[in-house]
Amino acid sequence: MSNDWSGDTTRLRFGTEPFYAAVGRAFVAMCAVVPVLFAIEALDYWLRLGLDPLGGIIPRHVSGLDGIVFSPFLHDGFDHLYGNSIPLILLGTFVLAAGPRRFVYSTAFIMLVSGLGVWVTGSPNTVVVGASGVIFGYFGLLLARGIVERTWWNLGVVGLVALLYWWQLFGILPSDPHVSWQGHLFGFLGGAVAAILFRR
Repeated sequence: MSNDWSGDTTRLRFGTEPFYAAVGRAFVAMCAVVPVLFAIEALDYWLRLGLDPLGGIIPRHVSGLDGIVFSPFLHDGFDHLYGNSIPLILLGTFVLAAGPRRFVYSTAFIMLVSGLGVWVTGSPNTVVVGASGVIFGYFGLLLARGIVERTWWNLGVVGLVALLYWWQLFGILPSDPHVSWQGHLFGFLGGAVAAILFRR
């Protein structure tokens, strides 16, 4: 494919000044996203807005389809959000560093695949919220991108995250009834496909 996604690919080669500048800007941007998520959770908690059932994914219910768009911005309490914040910043930084347009397209695709996967395969008696589907999507994207584009620093980031959060990677398997393994699995698959669709 064309290099239009992020300009000259040599410009963002690992170890160069433009690479570190892009990572720095992406880190600042991702750090700005997390306070927005906390603000949403705080408003939902303090004002008792009941946003989770309104904006979450309700599998196989037409009224729950809008959760595909809104659910990544909602969380089941602050503990849930705390657990997602650091992986979201870390993985999102390196996804965004490859170019804002690739980031937007990849994130939208991951949300769509993860959300539809939950809506089709999840339990109809549940409400699914949280950014973990997107997080697993970023993990799958960086892994596949490292292989497809032969960018070894992507694989290095994946390896680091795997070392830090190895126990959470089992979340793609059905284990905890309170965890949407479907969102994790389909998010991961969506990220891998996005790495191919939106490759350099």
